[in-house]
Amino acid sequence: MIKALDLYIKTPLGHQLGLTIFKPKISNHKSIIISSATGVLQHYYFKFSTYFSELGYTVYTFDYSGIGKSNLSTAHLKQNKIDLKAWGENDQASVIAYVKSENPKHKTILITHSIGGQLLAFNKSNAQIDAIITVASQSGYWKHWKGFDRFKMYIFWHVLIPTLTPIFGYFPAKKIGLFENLPKEMAHQWQRWGKQKDYMLSEFDFENLQFKNYKNSLLALSFPNDEFASKSSVDWLASQFVTARVDRRHIIPEKLGLPHIGHFGFFRSQFKDSLWQMMHEWIESNS
Repeated sequence: MIKALDLYIKTPLGHQLGLTIFKPKISNHKSIIISSATGVLQHYYFKFSTYFSELGYTVYTFDYSGIGKSNLSTAHLKQNKIDLKAWGENDQASVIAYVKSENPKHKTILITHSIGGQLLAFNKSNAQIDAIITVASQSGYWKHWKGFDRFKMYIFWHVLIPTLTPIFGYFPAKKIGLFENLPKEMAHQWQRWGKQKDYMLSEFDFENLQFKNYKNSLLALSFPNDEFASKSSVDWLASQFVTARVDRRHIIPEKLGLPHIGHFGFFRSQFKDSLWQMMHEWIESNS
């Protein structure tokens, strides 16, 4: 049985991040870091992390500032001024620094889900990563979607966030059945990007971002009928890694005899003998 160890690390901005470590019985000298989707608790990746730890990987999950174990209370969340840039530049980078210090001889693999891949734009530790896998990591520009999904994205950026965030002092995602509540500055910045064709590039110059500094292998995955990550939105983000060796795969579940995957399905244990095994084989070949 794999044991999960909970701990906290302090970041350069002064706040603490809640981490969970899954240590294997016999190490294969590789560490995996999982960078979560927006407002998704690290516990969501528990079974996935356990699976890879049983294969010999040392696996780390964490919550961004303002989320889960990295948030003290609703009152604390209202005072939280962190934004998306800091989630990448401070939080994600701090976890990588911690993992490298704990396992200096390990290969380091970063697996991102959704917004986790976007945060790489600000993560100055990119060059320390040996391999990256992005799972439904995308641009959030609303016109990457079609039909009713486009309408929902439009409402999210133009109505829900700007209306509800000032009222509550944070974005109350849990109250409307979406995900965990979000810090206000993070939500407002996310909203600004989602309304712009160039997404984060509408606010930051590409030359000042970290995409170009990652030069190793990157596997970018997407899935049909993903209401939060259309194929074109994932294509856009993958194309920003201009110096990486990008392996872009749009997985069609029907062709593999698999059920619907969507935005969150990949990390469900029903895919351990298919998609998880495919990922393990890719990591072994690219790190």
